[in-house]
Order: sequence, then structure tokens, then C-alpha cells
Amino acid sequence: MLEITGVKGSTAKKYNLKKGDKIVSFDGFPVTDSLDYLYYDSKPYFTLKVKNAAGVERVITVDKPEDESLELTFTESGKIRTCRNKCIFCFVDQMGKGMRDSLYVKDDDYTMSFMCGNFVTLTNVDDEELERIIRLHLSPLYVSVHATDAALRCKLMGNRFAGKIVEQLKKLTEAKITVHCQAVIVPKLNDGNALEETARTLFDMYPYVADVAVVPTGLTKFREGLYEIPDVTAQDAAALLDLCDRLNAEFNVDFLLPADEYFVKCGRQFKPVEFYGNFAQIENGIGMTAKFLADFNASVYNAARRKYARVAVVTGVSAAKTIRYACDTANEAVKNLHAFALPVENKFFGSTVTCTGLLTGGDIAEELLKHTENYDIAIIPANTLKEFEDVFLDGMTVKRLKKLLKGKKIIINRRQDGLFENLVKA
Repeated sequence: MLEITGVKGSTAKKYNLKKGDKIVSFDGFPVTDSLDYLYYDSKPYFTLKVKNAAGVERVITVDKPEDESLELTFTESGKIRTCRNKCIFCFVDQMGKGMRDSLYVKDDDYTMSFMCGNFVTLTNVDDEELERIIRLHLSPLYVSVHATDAALRCKLMGNRFAGKIVEQLKKLTEAKITVHCQAVIVPKLNDGNALEETARTLFDMYPYVADVAVVPTGLTKFREGLYEIPDVTAQDAAALLDLCDRLNAEFNVDFLLPADEYFVKCGRQFKPVEFYGNFAQIENGIGMTAKFLADFNASVYNAARRKYARVAVVTGVSAAKTIRYACDTANEAVKNLHAFALPVENKFFGSTVTCTGLLTGGDIAEELLKHTENYDIAIIPANTLKEFEDVFLDGMTVKRLKKLLKGKKIIINRRQDGLFENLVKA
């Protein structure tokens, strides 16, 4: 049920809806969360059952203009659906101690997939909930598939009930729900022939299975007692990219989207921005580098000259080569600019973790303190911080970092295409 906390709309007032009333159902379907309200509120005609504070129920037939909202607000429990799997590559299982509490929550909530683009496995979704997704047309969804072979998926996810993903996806796509998929690759398990089988099975549901992100397993130093997974080699990366290229050529569409890290691992050129379409999976590390370079080069082209500044640009090890190129290009284009890439080794999670977004404040501070004589300004990527808060993964704040750096200016690069702009303004 949804408890009403505010009534603003004239139509809602006309039907005598009040603060404290609880909405029990819409069109006879029990209310699960606010998505039910958002879906029905967009319709011109529906029924809702309401229970008042005294427990008296009544059914209201709502008849309103389609573009008019009831303008109701609610309280919700905030409880999210959690993961029932024990994936052999689970990153949460590889977390060190002392990080933000929310980072230890294994969420697997299809409502968050629809609203925020979080990846879900659908292993905790029963037939009734699948029908709800279809009825409310929660599209697009982001689904972690990993493998379409039932036995292999069960092994990868440590869940003997994880093998019905193809059946679930067929129901969704037949209902015209768009799905963006991902396959986290464990070398020698779901790459090679297994990945090809996964790709072919999913492509049978194209275009409603819109694409498949192919991403490497993230390995930290906190893996004691966990399934042994080898790191991706240059040969592994090259073979995977070759397979993706071959299948995409056969499908005649850029369906398999390899993570940027594979290109870094084997030293290959990144794909052009056109390869990634509308960058639907950029938060998954897909096309981030290509978009960064395209945006950066566009900014360089339009750059103005500026006064002298020494700027350290913090980056993870994987992106260091790209950031060096960006800094060198900026230095050539902008008078009196001395910008340089400052790669930070991830000592918290271990050196096998090389992406920028998993750097901690402690590791960043340690590296910046080593080079204090070489810069006056440090640029920190926003993806190292908690969304909407200037807090790093290990709980260190930007304010604390500034205090440690004793007067050095810190700029947070909050946009993918904002680095050059920040260098110009530094």
C-alpha cells in the first residue's frame, strides 16, 4: 500500500483523497510501490481502492484528462529487493572493511533497473512480478545475463534457480520491453564458444534485446576463499575483441559492446563514437573513452588561450594513457598550460583494479602528496565520489582531501566532456 502524505491536484481533491489515506489497488491490482501510481496517473481512466485512517475502504473511478496528474505524494518503506545469488565474481564479496555502508548492499531490484539503469539478474522475480513489469511496461531494463546456457549461468551465479533467463527475456521482449544486457566474463568459463552461444541466443530477440555489454570481471585483493579467477591477459582481450567484431559483422549491427578495458589490455584503438550509438551502456564502461576523446578534442578545437597553470589530472591506471594524450593535446593548444596525468595505483582494492571509478580518497591523497611540488591545481574525476555527495568510497571527503593538500586547489570534473573546460578555467 501507498500512504498519501500530500494532496495537491484539484482532481484528487474532487475525489476527496486525503493525507493519511492508503491506496490499496489500481484497477484491482495490488499496489507494490510508487511505480503503480506513476503508471496509472498517466492514464485518463482507472479505478483505485483507498483505505482511510479508520480502515474504511472505498473504490473510486477516476476520470480525468490524460495530461493531468492527481499530484499525490507518498511515504514508502525504502526497502529494495536484494540479491539471492552467490556469483563467483561478485564485487561486493571483494570489498574491504570500513567503506560506506551502502556499498555492501547487494541490490537486485527491477524497479531500480527501470528508474536508474541498475543491472539486475531477475532471479528474484516470480511470474507474478514478471507480469507486473509487462503490465506497467517498465522499459528499458538492464539485465545481467552472463550466459544463456542454463547450467553455466547457474554455476556463474551460484544459484540453481538461475537458469530460466532466456524464458524470462522472451516474455519481456515479446511484450516489447527493451532490454540492455551484460555479460561479465570469467576467462575460460563464459568467453569463447559460450559467449558466442549467448550472443546468438540474445540476438534472436533483437531489437528488443538492444545490445550486450561484454565486461571483464573486477578482481580486488580481497579474494581469499573465493573462486579462483584469472586476470584478463592481452591474448584474452584480443580474442574477445576479434569474436565481437566477427559476430557484429555477421549480425550487421553493433550488438556486442566490449568494455574499454579490453582495448586497453591489448593495446588496440578504441572504436569510433558511432559504434556506441546513444551510449546506453556508458555507465558500464562501454564507450566512455571514445566519448571522452571525442568531447575533449572538440573542446580543444574551440579553445581559447589562457594564463599559466600547473595541473595534475588524477586518473586510474587503465585510463592513464588516454589522460596523458588529453593533457599533451591541451598543453599544445593552450598557452602557458602545464597539465599532466597522475595515475593512482589502487592500493585499497589491489593493483588488479585499475579503473578510475574505484579509486579511494586515501590512495588519491597519497599520490597527490608525493607530487606536491609539481602542481598547483588537482582535477579529480567525479566518478570517484558518491553521487550527489563529495565523499570517496572509503568515506574520505573532498574537504578532508583539501586540508591534507594544504592550499592546493581542487576541481571536481563533474562531466564526461568537462576536462578541457576545467583545464582552461584552472
